[in-house]
Amino acid sequence: MDLQLSVDRSSPVPLYFQLSQQLESAIERGKLAPGSLLGNEIELASRLGLSRPTVRQAIQSLVDKGLLVRRRGIGTQVVHSQVKRPLELSSLYDDLEAAGQRPATRVLRYATEEATAEVAAALAVGEGTEVRVVERLRLTHGEPMAYLRNHLPLELLPAEREELESTGLYRLMRGAGVTLHSARQSVGAKAASAGEGELLGEPEGAPLLTMQRTTFDDTGRPVEYGSHLYRASRYSFDFQLLVRP
Repeated sequence: MDLQLSVDRSSPVPLYFQLSQQLESAIERGKLAPGSLLGNEIELASRLGLSRPTVRQAIQSLVDKGLLVRRRGIGTQVVHSQVKRPLELSSLYDDLEAAGQRPATRVLRYATEEATAEVAAALAVGEGTEVRVVERLRLTHGEPMAYLRNHLPLELLPAEREELESTGLYRLMRGAGVTLHSARQSVGAKAASAGEGELLGEPEGAPLLTMQRTTFDDTGRPVEYGSHLYRASRYSFDFQLLVRP
């Protein structure tokens, strides 16, 4: 483990917490990738001039969060990091890439279908109008993270299926000349069905986060309707709340 770790003994923040925060940050930024071994507690304690119980407490706090696991005969190993995504108009692919999460995409479906009443209302087209539907599984470090289903007007996604496996949907839309301006979004939760659980690597009944988003361009035209599922064990939405004057 080649990390720049340090503690401030003059700080009122407990030493174990300082260490755990630095390790958690390294996991979130991808500097400690899933499968990485954290190293020996004694060596880490000696390196930082800390007691072994302090280091053990820092590591245990990350074990309790599900970021680390102790494996007999192997040592302490990084399991995964939880993705914390800000609620703003950005793509999951771009957010994961910026966080050093090595995103990958598996395109499950790329087709044309007639718009249902729900899709037609979101995209402001007539029911039965042909629209593009894209279903993808988004992965980080080879592990399923989210199932994404998007509907778009046919003319807005001239990209081929293969392009969607190498980059994000919003990048392709911008490349096609679409100026994304705003979105209407709702976040909820549900229990995973057997099929959803199998797809996302979760047991049936596991909690999943849901998100529905309608995105508009700079003329106010709806250009995308997304209905997504995220693993609650691996994913969270971050909010910044402001006091109304």
